[in-house]
Amino acid sequence: MTASITTFNIDAPRWDQNTFMGRMKHFFNITDPRTLLVSEHELDLAKTLVESCRAGVVPPGTSDEQLYYAKKLYDSTFHPDSGDKMNLIGRMSFQVPGGMAITGCMLQFYRTVPAVVFWQWVNQSFNAIVNYTNRNAATPVPCAPIPSLLWINLVFRLTSFSFSLQRAPSLLARWVPFAAVAAANCVNIPLMRQQELINGITVTDENGNTLGKSRKAAIKGITQVVLSRIVMAAPGMILLPVIMEKLEKYPFMNKIRVLHAPLQTILVGGFLVFMVPVGCALFPQRSSIAVSHLEPSLRELIVAKHGDKVPYAYFNKGL
Repeated sequence: MTASITTFNIDAPRWDQNTFMGRMKHFFNITDPRTLLVSEHELDLAKTLVESCRAGVVPPGTSDEQLYYAKKLYDSTFHPDSGDKMNLIGRMSFQVPGGMAITGCMLQFYRTVPAVVFWQWVNQSFNAIVNYTNRNAATPVPCAPIPSLLWINLVFRLTSFSFSLQRAPSLLARWVPFAAVAAANCVNIPLMRQQELINGITVTDENGNTLGKSRKAAIKGITQVVLSRIVMAAPGMILLPVIMEKLEKYPFMNKIRVLHAPLQTILVGGFLVFMVPVGCALFPQRSSIAVSHLEPSLRELIVAKHGDKVPYAYFNKGL
């Protein structure tokens, strides 16, 4: 079949990525859990279509909407740096089903140390997979940190849970899982991406030309990801305990205790459907840093080569 020439720029954002609303629409699109149900064959076809469009040719009769849909599947499934297919559990589109199941269990089973430790361990193991999958892939990440990561998270779980054992108020005890998740994210993400902090991440000019590697860019990107993850979890893990505390005062709720866990899980899912794209949209995925804020050695190299023509350096902050 003869291919058609196209001028469609498939890598141009469909929505303005310089605005929060534009980024939120973009992430609503690529975090859509329905993409998890698409067959491997269709995902591979989407990648082929995206790559063909980049080369300037598409099958005859291909519409813009078909190209947008192919790009949606591509962005939700393939890593933006390497182009490799991401594992299913680590995709941001899996955050809603995976996160709602784990968070629902964390909020339901918070009364004993073994239960809290187990579900926080499950949650942080899940987060470790997500962090690895959505890292800046230009920097290799060894598998070695994972065992130590889990032990550090275990210490965080026990420490953060200790105050709830001292007859803490019911609502305060319900907030222990969120405190533990927030604290662990501050350790989990930097630890999984420690090579970026040690060696720096690749920064480019506006046109994608490599300028060098920067640790300061890595610090900025990882800090933004930590804040985004905490924001994703906050509404469900802070507001839902308040809601459940109120509901459990009604007699009918005491009669359906077996349904409390499924109810919380469904409600968490409702929060995550909105908060995953909102959290991802807080900061641009293609982040920037002023060249004047880079390490002196890299800054001098850029100025010597480009003068004042490159005021900003750009990098993928990860998700």
